[in-house]
Amino acid sequence: MSTSQTSSSDVPTLLVRIFGKDRPGITAGLFDTLAAFSVDVVDIEQVVTRGRMVLCALVTEPPSGLEGDLRSTVHSWAESMKMQADIISGLGDNRPRGLGRSLVTVLGHPLTAEATAAIAARITKTGGNIDRIFRLAKYPVTAVEFAISGVETSQLRPALVTDAAALGVDVAVVDAGLHRRAQRLVVMDVDSTLIQDEVIELFAAHAGCEDKVAEVTAAAMRGELDFEQSLHARVALLEGLDASVVEKVRTEVRLTPGARTLIRTLKRLGYQVGVVSGGFTQVTDDLKERLGLDFAQANTLEIVDGKLTGRVTGEIVDRAGKARLLRRFAAEAGVPLSQTVAIGDGANDLDMLNAAGLGVAFNAKPVVQEAAHTAVNVPFLDTVLYLLGVTREEVEAADTHDEE
Repeated sequence: MSTSQTSSSDVPTLLVRIFGKDRPGITAGLFDTLAAFSVDVVDIEQVVTRGRMVLCALVTEPPSGLEGDLRSTVHSWAESMKMQADIISGLGDNRPRGLGRSLVTVLGHPLTAEATAAIAARITKTGGNIDRIFRLAKYPVTAVEFAISGVETSQLRPALVTDAAALGVDVAVVDAGLHRRAQRLVVMDVDSTLIQDEVIELFAAHAGCEDKVAEVTAAAMRGELDFEQSLHARVALLEGLDASVVEKVRTEVRLTPGARTLIRTLKRLGYQVGVVSGGFTQVTDDLKERLGLDFAQANTLEIVDGKLTGRVTGEIVDRAGKARLLRRFAAEAGVPLSQTVAIGDGANDLDMLNAAGLGVAFNAKPVVQEAAHTAVNVPFLDTVLYLLGVTREEVEAADTHDEE
């Protein structure tokens, strides 16, 4: 009976580990060496860090009487390649992974050894096992992904997110599985998320009332004022402003660093992308066209006879409205709500963040960070890609391909 027909846990196996300076041909050379002993490959793992390779090969035991020759031959080959080798006998494959699968993404700027140790210790304390660690990016932040088994995501997430703030890192915990590679819908807030500005303050600067508007905006974003009331109060201060200001404000809007990269990459992945805003369609419609967004919804400034009336028209996009629009966009996109990602910074984004499959607080107010699934506290919007398992190398390779 062949080894493939016997119980995998009963098959004698050898773990062959090669380590040393990386160079082309090491992997091929090892398996050429092993091929002479008619072994089957059970598992392979290879890691290269700063030019140093660790290559692990789990193979079936060779025919009777040949193990000594295999060990001698592998060690001789490794020495000829200026590598080191060790070989460990055992039975079967890796032990079965525990129930519960999660992916933990850690973002640090920098990522300290202290924070890494604390995250690893917390994973262990919750009953989880670290199966694999992979670096997603080295700039503009260091981003690493831990594959965890043995604990449910619902238990792991609150434990790690609580530690993250004290450690000065950002941590996202999501379920592992096929759904992570499925089509998604990403919906963002606009002011202080997709863009660096508060749009109504840009309008207010032209009306000479920016100080008054800024005071009301700050209180509303902290959750101290009802959003709709504050919206009407701020817009009223714009009464009489010439409509030509709209075009000026559009040119003044500054995208958040990484915004174009985030959207461009998401679109390449086949995702749909939208924005919802307590700001104004006079700006979001322009952003939708410029950035190729699939959805955009905001409040609309009323303009009569070429002047702003100080009123808004149509349905108000407030805290509840943003969550409602997320659901509407998801239905139109044909994407389950569990496959949506929402990104925002203010209290009026909370319902949307909580309704999404993954809610990301982006440089957000404390109340928002505490309530969201995860937080990102670096000024680069494209770091959200790492939470989705996209590496920096993949982003750059796609950009290079498009330029060719």
